Amino acid sequence: MMDSSKQSLLNSQKDMSEQVYEKNQESDPPLHKTYRTLFEKQQMENHDVIVEEHELPLIDLHILKAGRQEREKCIRNMAKASSEWGFFQVVNHGISTDLLKRMSNEQAKVFRQPFEKKAKEKLLDFSLETYRWGAPSATNLQQLSWSEAFHIPLAKCSDSSYSDNTLRRTINEYAAAVSDLAQQLAQLLTENLGFRTSYFAQNCGPSSCYLRLNRYPPCPVSSEVCGLISHTDSDFLTILHQDQVGGLQLKKDGKWITVKPNQKALIVNIGDLFQAWSNDAYKSVEHRVMTNRKVERFSVAFFLCPSYDTIIETCRRPAIYRKFTFEEFRQQVQEDVRSMGHKIGLPRFLV
Repeated sequence: MMDSSKQSLLNSQKDMSEQVYEKNQESDPPLHKTYRTLFEKQQMENHDVIVEEHELPLIDLHILKAGRQEREKCIRNMAKASSEWGFFQVVNHGISTDLLKRMSNEQAKVFRQPFEKKAKEKLLDFSLETYRWGAPSATNLQQLSWSEAFHIPLAKCSDSSYSDNTLRRTINEYAAAVSDLAQQLAQLLTENLGFRTSYFAQNCGPSSCYLRLNRYPPCPVSSEVCGLISHTDSDFLTILHQDQVGGLQLKKDGKWITVKPNQKALIVNIGDLFQAWSNDAYKSVEHRVMTNRKVERFSVAFFLCPSYDTIIETCRRPAIYRKFTFEEFRQQVQEDVRSMGHKIGLPRFLV
């Protein structure tokens, strides 16, 4: 048997090594400390998976003003990308470089506040803002998102009582600009289907849309941990402004591909509701964000959503999906995540 002095020394060395290990894995928010049991339960291979990098289809919105034929071709290209990729990127989109830069700078400032302050205080001065990090319901590493985010419903963005807050003022300005862009793109994609409708203007106003400010901290633990796990978006359209770190991946033809960042472009992707509304003319595809071992990544996502009581019914026949409300869709997604650990989405609503 080992004498007590040797056992005590070994225990002391173990405690010291664990302290050093935890210190090396410290992050803000405390992701590794919080989810350490998941890493202990599941052995992960710590290697980089090689995924081919591609540029998304590029749409120059300035061409919309170049003449009728050029405009129609631009819309067709946008629709083709929405069908074949579920993603495209836009340049000359009307949102100034200065505004995008200010949004990025202000976002970085708020995320670099201490974790305790982010978790307990309303740093953005929005009464409905929600600070989120990790994945509270994760039972394995495949369900863990190595990230933090501020979820901001736009319902309170126009409150002028916060006009002296630089971050608040920047968010208001950005939200107004990106909302206009989303409405324009939704209308153009609808026009390609042969419809002229006020559906999106009537149902997807500021009271139902939202922004999400994202930060993906460096992840030294494993290259296989996602910054944001694989998912499809439960909206009509998402518009993403990201930095140049990269990490966004999408699934095309059954394979994951990495999206090459474009400093001048905003990324647009189709959500579940648009796929259902277009009767599968446009596709909502799986995508995820991979972590970076050394560099943090920032992005801002705008989600074009309808009110909860809005009826989603296809504009084409025969219908692939039964009609449903956005509230019904959200509730089904939440129920599936709780009971099964992942989202099912549109297959639940097939005719």
